[in-house]
Amino acid sequence: MAISLHSDRPPAGRHAAVPPGTLFRRIYAPRAFDALAFSMTTYAMPLLVLATTGSARLTGLAFALEWIPRVAAFGVAGDLVDRRGAAIVFFLASLGRGVLVGAAGVALVLLGPGTGETVTVLVVAAATGTLTQFSFVANEALGGIVSRRQDTKAHRVQSVLIAIDQTATLVGPALGGLLLLIGPSRMLAALSVLSLLAAVLALQTPPTPLRSTRCGGKRAETGMATGWRTLLSLPALGRLVAGLAVSNLALALLQSTSPIVVVERFGLSTAAVGTLWSVAAASTLLTVAACRFALDRLGLWGVGVVCSCVASAACLALTQAPSYFSYVVLMALFMAGDGGLTIVLRTVRSHVIPPAVFGATMSLTILILLLPFPVAGIVVALTPPSYLAHAVAVCGVLQALALGLAFLSLRNDPALGVSGKPKAIEA
Repeated sequence: MAISLHSDRPPAGRHAAVPPGTLFRRIYAPRAFDALAFSMTTYAMPLLVLATTGSARLTGLAFALEWIPRVAAFGVAGDLVDRRGAAIVFFLASLGRGVLVGAAGVALVLLGPGTGETVTVLVVAAATGTLTQFSFVANEALGGIVSRRQDTKAHRVQSVLIAIDQTATLVGPALGGLLLLIGPSRMLAALSVLSLLAAVLALQTPPTPLRSTRCGGKRAETGMATGWRTLLSLPALGRLVAGLAVSNLALALLQSTSPIVVVERFGLSTAAVGTLWSVAAASTLLTVAACRFALDRLGLWGVGVVCSCVASAACLALTQAPSYFSYVVLMALFMAGDGGLTIVLRTVRSHVIPPAVFGATMSLTILILLLPFPVAGIVVALTPPSYLAHAVAVCGVLQALALGLAFLSLRNDPALGVSGKPKAIEA
């Protein structure tokens, strides 16, 4: 695979190449504000639709409409990160989201409750979802490059990044739910402030390698084609991504049905939905902390197998949860297992993908992992509420089979060896 780096151009984000600083200032702090904005965008929009319309079908449709443009953005986002640099993509995406959401908040005040409010929120959900994915891809590229440079501490860097994401998931749904009780414009105003802060901090992020626009006198292939070519050359990563894609179908279905289950089945408020995901995020934080030590002892494969079993068992048990408390506990276990699997994926991904094509390949893997989300929204929209539990059970069975086959095939693969550091693969 012929991949070239620019040798005659300055590195991406030259404006961001400030004197060397700590990982906190240049990586973790920008990630924190963007992750909180991502969390509020993901969890608060479906809640707002349900509160406005009272319709489970429209809630599922809104979930699909929110994720379809997100998924479509990944091919472009990865290519832009590789060609222009993560810093500038991160900055522009966060700035655009902040301005757009702020304008939408003003529009909701002027429109008032009704159809106009619902349409505005749906449009904003789709647009902000797209911009959020651009900033997310840029952040993942930054994290991957820093992880590679940390050598044997790669899984520790990824653990911190996931801890940041899960802390945002803990705070974001609860904050969004509370702000929605006050008014949608308040929630959008808070989201705008977070986005603008992320844009300012994006100026401090380090430069990333750039991929040449031409290779050997011919125009380089597109970002998506580059991603596919690289992924096909990394079979271990491909098997892991395939297994986690099926697992994400269960996760997406649980995310899209949780407002319906909590509000209509258990008779609680939208704030209880936020509490559910905050508790789940807290359990994931504990798992991430434990995985930092478990990876040193069990290796990526061992941790992946344990987390797969926990997530699959919890998903199957969720369909029989008799109360809100048991539902929260089981969801926490599911998200804990999912958090461990995320560490495994990100650690492998940061080592085996060549730096010059990291953005394109990472975007493709994320695209594959997120395709189940709009599918889940469509399933919820088309499935009668009384049959949603059966749909979740089917996804739980598929999840167990897919993860089992994936890790069975990777038992002796060097990319998931006994140590926390997989074998690096260069282009």
